Amino acid sequence: AVLRDGLARLAQGEDRVDCSALTQVDSAAVAVLLAWQRDAAGRGRALSFVGVPAQLVQLATLYGVDSLLRLA
Repeated sequence: AVLRDGLARLAQGEDRVDCSALTQVDSAAVAVLLAWQRDAAGRGRALSFVGVPAQLVQLATLYGVDSLLRLA
């Protein structure tokens, strides 16, 4: 549901995701951010993530995708 809602927002023109409300994250969160990033790139737009929790940055770094998400 979160993935779908985010994709709908991207389709409406949003280009910024506020992650500050996230309290627990896992690999699924990283996968959702990557999917949103791919969708935005497919639309020729840049997507930015703000308020990203340290745990999410650590997971993205561990998986080697922090630069794809521009979290580094």
